[in-house]
Amino acid sequence: MPCLGDRARPCRPRVSAPREKIRNMADPTGVYLEVGSKRVFAGALDWPGWCRSGRTAEDALETLASYHPRYAVVAKRAGLAFPRRLADDFAVVEEIAGTGTTDFGAPDKVAGRHRTPLSAAEAKREVKLLRATWAVFDDVVAGSPAELRKGPRGGGRDRDKMVGHVLESEASYARSIGVKLKPPAIDDRAAIEELRDAIAEVLGQPSTGQVERGWPPRYAAARIAWHVLDHAWEMQDKAT
Repeated sequence: MPCLGDRARPCRPRVSAPREKIRNMADPTGVYLEVGSKRVFAGALDWPGWCRSGRTAEDALETLASYHPRYAVVAKRAGLAFPRRLADDFAVVEEIAGTGTTDFGAPDKVAGRHRTPLSAAEAKREVKLLRATWAVFDDVVAGSPAELRKGPRGGGRDRDKMVGHVLESEASYARSIGVKLKPPAIDDRAAIEELRDAIAEVLGQPSTGQVERGWPPRYAAARIAWHVLDHAWEMQDKAT
């Protein structure tokens, strides 16, 4: 596996864009790998929510690259430049052991980068991206039918059930950063915005990255954004 190990080494996953459009990248995109026994997550450290999984590290990195166009929508919504070439070169800067939750289908471990200091400017950027994921999710919900296509065995949530799950999870995640609010009802916009604003208020503050309890801010932003986008993209796929 050419992009694994203790030292950061470039990884060049296959991408669909023509090579001439993604040349001349000065620095590779830093990612971390969360390696379980059955599943591996690859997450872009500077882009909270751009995190995908696969059966192997190579699969996870290739899937991460393939989702570049979908995450580009988030970056654009946040008003941030997101060049196509970001998906051309990845450098694995950290590899951490996963858990049963990793194998079940969710990133579960805090990477070393997540515990580093967060400046005021960085915190503002993280919140911009997080708010953009919420906006994208809301757009997807508004454009999706109430009944979504089911899996091969009839599994999966319909739209409103999925929205409720995301909001319930978000209220639960928020407790890990000291925000204690009840999960809002799916049609209670005021309560939804109150929860989101409370999360953004905490994550928008500079931080040392060290916490005695709960989640470091970088990790909280990444985990919340991943969950929101994971279901937004699932909803998009199942609406067609």
